[in-house]
Amino acid sequence: MSDFVSGFWGIYITVIVVVGFIGLAVLLITQSKTTVKPGEQAQTMGHVWDGDLQEYNNPLPRWWMMLFYLTLIFGAVYLVLYPGLGTFAGLRGWTSVGQYNEERAQAEAKFMPMYNKYLQMDLKTVAADPQAHEMGQRLFQTYCIQCHGSDARGAKGFPNLVHHDWMYGGDPQTIKTTIMGGRHGQMPAWGAVLGEEKVKDVANYVMQIAGKKHDAERAARGETTFKTICASCHGPDGKGNTAIGAPNLTHPSGVWLYGGTEKTIIETITNGRNNQMPAWKDFLGESKVHLLAAYVWGLSNLPQQQQQ
Repeated sequence: MSDFVSGFWGIYITVIVVVGFIGLAVLLITQSKTTVKPGEQAQTMGHVWDGDLQEYNNPLPRWWMMLFYLTLIFGAVYLVLYPGLGTFAGLRGWTSVGQYNEERAQAEAKFMPMYNKYLQMDLKTVAADPQAHEMGQRLFQTYCIQCHGSDARGAKGFPNLVHHDWMYGGDPQTIKTTIMGGRHGQMPAWGAVLGEEKVKDVANYVMQIAGKKHDAERAARGETTFKTICASCHGPDGKGNTAIGAPNLTHPSGVWLYGGTEKTIIETITNGRNNQMPAWKDFLGESKVHLLAAYVWGLSNLPQQQQQ
């Protein structure tokens, strides 16, 4: 991979661009000479297409040639001012990153006072504000739907944000903390420790406390194992622990990130899970996260008509 960032490639690109540019200029100059002298008839070049379409030695119209010359001049000026010759940055020093940062700074200067106004307000108050709701919705649609879906109902491995069963807690400040700093949830793999049969027993016990169809005999055997090993994170009653993000296992339609079937639960216990939500504090800033957190909280706490 280091070969592609060596100095050779900058020289290589520069040579190709310069040679190509000179070649086009020479071609244009040679083809701009008049091939038919005054008083002479244009002659066919001997090339015929479709039976009667012939090529003659008529020169290109002068206005057309001038357009080609103008494109060469434009190209030469562009290569001097902007990047195009390998590592040469151009006299203007323009970069796409620099332009992005400049445009972002202009947008921040324009909208930051509005963001800061809402930052001074309580999250629940912000959630009930129609304008803040629209702003939070746009932020959500831009940065969050890739994982949580456009309806915020999540997908396999990504939490549903419209119900009241939250892994780390669903109060406004906790949601803001989650977005600001991200989360890293990890469940260890127990397959090698428990073995296949005990894993199935524990899985059936989990299905029992969740009110799902299960094998009662296996569930009875799995209860002891669950309370010995799993209760340290999920609690002796299986209701989870928001301090560490251990999900509540007692709700049939609760936080089942990967699915609540017997097969999936066995897979989870056997292989473990490793999930990470990125932190958005540095990218969005606290004021935007404040709006986003208020919007997310409102999805499961405000009446439907206020979310329109």
